[in-house]
Parts: sequence; structure tokens; C-alpha cells
Amino acid sequence: MSLPNGFLDELRTRVTLSSIVGRKVTWDMRKSNMAKGDFWAPCPFHQEKSASFHVDDRKGFYYCFGCHAKGDAVTFVKDSENLGFMEAVEILAREAGMQMPARDPKAAERADRRTLLQQVMDEAIKFYRLQLKTAAGAEARTYLSQKRRLSEQAWDRWDIGWAPASRTALIAHLASKGISNDLMVASGLIAKADDGSLYDRFRARIIFPIKDTRGRPISLGGRSLDSNAQAKYLNGPETELFDKGRNLFNHSPAREAAGKGKPLIVAEGYMDVIALSEAGFTAAVAPLGTAVTEDQLRMIWRIADEPIMALDGDSAGIKAAHRVIDLALPLLEAGKALRIAILPGGMDPDDLLKAHGTPAMQAVLDQAKPMVQLLWQRETEGRVFDSPERRASLDKTLRGHLARINDPSIKSHYAEEMKRLRLELFGTAQARPFQPGPWRGRKFAPPGGALATTRSSLLAQAQGPVDEILREAVILATLILHPALIHRFESALERLDLAGEAHDTLRQMILAGAEMPDLHAKIAASAPAALDALMSRPHVAIAPPVRNREDDDLAALCLAEELAKLEARRGAHREIEDAMEDMDGLPDEGLTWRLSKAAEARHRSDKSGISDSSDLGEDRAALSRHLQSLIDSQVWVKKNR
Repeated sequence: MSLPNGFLDELRTRVTLSSIVGRKVTWDMRKSNMAKGDFWAPCPFHQEKSASFHVDDRKGFYYCFGCHAKGDAVTFVKDSENLGFMEAVEILAREAGMQMPARDPKAAERADRRTLLQQVMDEAIKFYRLQLKTAAGAEARTYLSQKRRLSEQAWDRWDIGWAPASRTALIAHLASKGISNDLMVASGLIAKADDGSLYDRFRARIIFPIKDTRGRPISLGGRSLDSNAQAKYLNGPETELFDKGRNLFNHSPAREAAGKGKPLIVAEGYMDVIALSEAGFTAAVAPLGTAVTEDQLRMIWRIADEPIMALDGDSAGIKAAHRVIDLALPLLEAGKALRIAILPGGMDPDDLLKAHGTPAMQAVLDQAKPMVQLLWQRETEGRVFDSPERRASLDKTLRGHLARINDPSIKSHYAEEMKRLRLELFGTAQARPFQPGPWRGRKFAPPGGALATTRSSLLAQAQGPVDEILREAVILATLILHPALIHRFESALERLDLAGEAHDTLRQMILAGAEMPDLHAKIAASAPAALDALMSRPHVAIAPPVRNREDDDLAALCLAEELAKLEARRGAHREIEDAMEDMDGLPDEGLTWRLSKAAEARHRSDKSGISDSSDLGEDRAALSRHLQSLIDSQVWVKKNR
């Protein structure tokens, strides 16, 4: 649902950020100045003792100088309660006394229809819960209490019920409540035979309600106690309420628990989730009768950045782990990952908890492995690589996996880890250490050591090529003097692999000060040495955006150029390094081609129509057109190779 223009602005003006945040924190009265709307407290998003979390009521923004969390009232409710954006807006709108925007008639009709279907689900759940307490549910009660070791309180917490063996028991109950046959069938609880007659879909099964992200029932799952049943578990069909590939069992309670710091565990079935939750692992979810889908994986990542897949330790569990890895590889991005825990001895979580208790389950979760290790294990376990052809086959397979990773940073780190594992597997004899020439090992030093001016020079302190460090310096200086451009280039700045702590410190202060018009003065007060060192460099001092502090348009053009050239040079370096590491003997034509292309890329970056930032101004019109094209195409954003 879209919101009309101005709705969020009005909402933000009606709510006071400090009152929203104040429910979650204790204000530090020594640092806070309430009269000016200036509040400080320990951050609610990470563990700390000092008050580094700042709320500015006048601007309606918060920022943590420790974990860098930032946002407005909607963002705070969304992140602190682990809710979706629209859910957070609805909560704040109720508090502000604002009516949520009216939906279009068709949307309202669909919503009304969903409400009716949910009422059908509610009636069915009540009926099945009652049946569990009758004589007909005796076998189910024995199974739940003795085999599954679930108390009656647990039955109530999970709304567990029993569907009697009758073909029409639920039909009769729903009809007595005035529910039409159309709604019964549309809910998925009642099926229609070929002859048009109706019958209960769930018969002689323990019933587990399936609920949506807001805790409303949308379908049922049933577990048969008959060992000869065609399907041990049966889910309701897809309906207007239920899409099994876009929902998770126990989603809402798990999201709330994960928001309070519990690790998110993805199990394989209902009973695993129930057993985990009853044992204290309350942030547990499961797919609904299918392997994890792409939509479910995205839902899981919205709950937690690094969930743990707890999979059965049998062959089916191993295959499930491999399917999840193949599904997740193209979706990986910085901060979003999976860890995989394979349970021992063919057990599932319920088995392990009953046999060995909570400590054993915790130990398995603590030993969960990152995806890259499972991927490597899959491709190497039980295989012998005693020939060049077999090793080449492994390399080809691994390159195929890397090619499926879209995020450039993730791909780079996966490649590094695979190279490390490859070296361990094949032994150090496969690697040819660099042999220095006859002069490389010698040490020369002037009497008394290097001069202080030499030690403090950029060349001596550099942790990378000097030209790249100078470009970094121009980028940082430009953003400090032109803070209005920070939001525009924020993502590019976050991804930069900066050389040295001083540059990284300045970057953090720039990102933290995106809302500050007096950013230069703030940094000068907080880190004067780092700022002086940056601004005193001749290359920085003569840069056009430094000399023209009022011209943000010129500064944007210069930033685009510097970021584009920096990425081109570093991309060339990475390509050359990768090609050199891949050499095993004499370089072949493919490696030669890669090296030549890397050299061409670097040459193009040097001759891209602008020889240096300091040359700006000779043909301003042509230059502006060229650099504007760079901005429009966002050339500083690293492209997939």
C-alpha cells in the first residue's frame, strides 16, 4: 500500500521522538538538555554502558556514535520492534490519532474477504482445540504428552488441536456458525469432491495452526498418527490467505524474540520449532512443507542478519543444506549470511533435545559453520586430487560457484577463503614463494636512522599505492567541505577500502555527520590532527572542490571522477593479482588476455579525458558534460565482472 504525499511528514510532526525512544532507554540526565530537545542514553541496539545514543527532538532524528544506528521515529519503531515499515507506520499513526489512508475499493473488498476467511480459520481452530480435550482426542493427547513431552500449557500456547476421523465434523460445526459453503471451501479447510460433495480436508490428525506475520491464522498443518498414512504431514492448500512459499511457521513470535537478541534458528518442521521454542530457543521458524524458497530466505533475513539453519544429520538434511547454499549464493550481500548446523547421528532438534537436553542443542548451534565451509566440503569430501586434471576440475567448479555470487565484496572474500582452503588441501608445495633478487634482501639505513620528516611522509606511511591514497584524500576532503553531497555518495563511501586508520576515522565521522551543516568544524574539534594532515597535503589543497567551497555542483563532478578512477585502478590491481595467483607454470592465453585487459582498464582510467583533478577549468563546458555523464551512470559503483 502506498502512502499519500505528506502523510509521513505529518506523522513525524505529531509524534515526539524522545517519547517513543524513552520507552526503551533510560536518559542520561547529566548529558541531556531536555529544554533544547537534546537527549542522550545508552544505545538500545547494542550493549554499552556509556550514553552514546543521541536523540534530537527538534530535527526528529537519532544517531548512535557507537553502532551508527540512525533514523527517525518510524525507523526506531521498525528496528526496535523488528517490524515491517508499514506495520511501524500503523503503530505510530494510532498513537498520533491519525487515520491510515483509505484503500481503493477493490483493495478494501479483498481485505474484507480476508477478514471473513480468517474468521473461518478462528472457528476451525476453536473446534479442533475442543476436540483434543474429548474422548476422541485421547490418542493424540497421549502422543503429545508422552512421545513429544509437551505439557497441556504448551498445547494451549501453540493452539494445538485434533481433527476427528469424521468426513463432515468440521463442516457441520462451521455451518452451525452461519458460515457459507463458499467460504468453507475458500479457506482450504473443506474440500470438494468430483461429485460436488464437501468433506473435511483434515481427518484423524493433530492440528497445528499456521499464522501470518501479525499472528493471524491463515492455514493449518496436520500430523497423522497412522503409520500407514499416505502423508505424515499435510498442509492446507494455497488460498487467498495462504501462500506456503511466502510464509513461515512461527514467524511473528520468532521475529519478536530475535528482536530481543535471540539467535534465529531455521528448522525443518513444526515439531522441531515447537520443541526448540519450549526449550528456550524462542526465535525458531520453519518452512511449510517445502524446501526453503527465495521469498522465505528474504523473510528470514529481514528477521535476522545471520540465521542458523538447523538441519537433520541424515542424508536428507545434508541435501537440504546443499539446496539452501545453492539458493543463497546469488542473494548474499554484505551483512546477510547463513550459518549451517548439522545435527549429529541423524537426529532432528526434537530428538536431540529429548535425548541430551538444552546444552547439547546449544553446543550444536555454537558450532554452526559458515556457508563457504559447507560449500568447500561438498566439493572436496571423499575426492582425491592427485592429478592436474582433477585439480583443474575442482578449480572450474569453484569458479562456477563464485560466478553466481552477485555482490562484488562477498565474491572477493569467498575467493580469498577458497584460495586459502585450496592451499591447505594441496599443500604448500603447490605454491611457489616469491624469490627476491640479489639486491632485495639487503638493508640500507642512513646513520642514526630515517629522518623524522621521512618517517612522517605520505610515501613512508602509505598502506597502498600513493596515487590511490591521494585520491582517497581528495574524496574525504570534498565530502567534509560539501556535506550536502554525503547522502548522494554515501553507499560508495561505505564500500571504499581505505588505506590506514586515519582515513577510516574520517570516513566514520563523515557518515555520522551527514545531517550536520557544520561538519568541518565538528571534525576539527574532534580529530584536529587527522583533519590537519588531510587538508595540508598539496594534492588536496589544490583540488577544485577544496578551493571552491561554495560550488557543490563542481564538487559532485570531482567526486564522480575521483571515485571512478579509484575503482578503475583498484579493479585493475585485483584482476592482475587474481591472474598472477592463478598461474601454475607458464601463463596461458587466458591469463595473458586478463592481464592485458587489466592494463587497458588502468590506461583508460588515466586517459579518461581528464588528466588530473587540478586540471579542471580549462574547458569547463566540455568537462562538465563529461563528468555529468559519469554521475548519471554512477561509474563509481563497482560493476559485476
